Amino acid sequence: MDPIYHSVTLDEDKCKGCTNCIKRCPTQAIRVRDGKARIISERCIDCGECIRVCPHRAKRAIYDPFSKIKDFQYTIALPAPTLYGQFNNLSDIDYVLTGLLDMGFDEVYEVSKSAEVISDATRRLIKEGKLTPPIISSACPAMVRLVRVRFPDLCDKVLPLVSPMHLAAKRAKEEAHGRTGIPSARIGVFFISPCPAKVTDAKNPIGFEKSHVDGVLSMADIYPRLVDKMNRIKTPRPIAESGIIGVSWANSGGESSALIREQYLAADGMENVMKVLEQLEDERLTELDFIELNACPGGCVGGVMTVENPYVAKARIQRLRKYLPVSINHVEDERELEDMTWNEQLQDAGVLQLSDNIMEAMTMLSDIERIVKVLPDLDCGSCGAPSCRTLAEDIVMGKARLNDCIFILRAEASSAGIPVSALEPHSDSSQETAPKKEESSNDDK
Repeated sequence: MDPIYHSVTLDEDKCKGCTNCIKRCPTQAIRVRDGKARIISERCIDCGECIRVCPHRAKRAIYDPFSKIKDFQYTIALPAPTLYGQFNNLSDIDYVLTGLLDMGFDEVYEVSKSAEVISDATRRLIKEGKLTPPIISSACPAMVRLVRVRFPDLCDKVLPLVSPMHLAAKRAKEEAHGRTGIPSARIGVFFISPCPAKVTDAKNPIGFEKSHVDGVLSMADIYPRLVDKMNRIKTPRPIAESGIIGVSWANSGGESSALIREQYLAADGMENVMKVLEQLEDERLTELDFIELNACPGGCVGGVMTVENPYVAKARIQRLRKYLPVSINHVEDERELEDMTWNEQLQDAGVLQLSDNIMEAMTMLSDIERIVKVLPDLDCGSCGAPSCRTLAEDIVMGKARLNDCIFILRAEASSAGIPVSALEPHSDSSQETAPKKEESSNDDK
């Protein structure tokens, strides 16, 4: 299994055990045990959905501090195109780029430049018949990890190209080294991110061995510093080198529309993308050429590390398009195409397997089905698991008990003549009082 790095973490002091997060996690990676949420590391895809829905702000994103740029001799900022949608009345991207230089970066390399190159490369691969449709975009790292964890049969459908962030980082560092002669190790490339999934992707990339991103900064953390610098700019420096196609990647549908093909689908938000992947797995979307999926509502503009309302930011990106050329950056030769292609095949993460032993796994599956029939099929989450089926899985794996279900516990108490008012489902005393018949049968297995 790959080394696990996570950019989403839990503050136990703030967690109230409310179960909001367990119901919304797309990989069922969260349980509530002993009144606190617990994140199952190997299942978490760092999509940030738990951060979005937690009413107590007990989940938070981890990212690098701005002070980290001091660790390098020469620093390059990689602004995601989403950054442009955070500012009101912006008509010239150069104000943002100049502001970043004034903050202390030595150079700025637009991620939207690389987005245009990835769009051109995808068009070429489709035209040459080198990809079998429908193709799933690999731009959102949370979606790539979601496929690995929940929909492994679709791994061969994912576009085997690096994301614009990784391509921009590689090119920015190589060009800076060639121009300045400074060793690559002393050149720091910092991506300004709208979401935690890209933090994880920079630390632990999928599809290739090492990322050229040296640090990931939060868009929300950078924003106040950048606004202050932008307000002092009288004449921005002419830096921008990207057009409509690259900047549009910030919004859902931006990548798809750049392919100039009619048979595509763009979905955003976890509930919607899960439905699309389920239909794709059932082979119900075979007429499509390309499927763009974004974990965040509205696309990257909806990331939990942004400042602006995603719908406002999306509208700002749309208005900004009228000041831009269509596209500036393209694939120059076959070598460039090879340079941005994954060198590792996407594979099943293997985290949902009950056992490596087939016979044992079949027995466990049979036990799960039997327990599911006993449970109330309400998926209420009161047990601390997202559904009755996941509770059954936890029971078989030895991580939960049947009377963690409040309805089972009440029924057992009632048959034993114990008043419901005397029950405390998650206390030791309640577990000792409740009959042990079902638990014993599970333990025997």
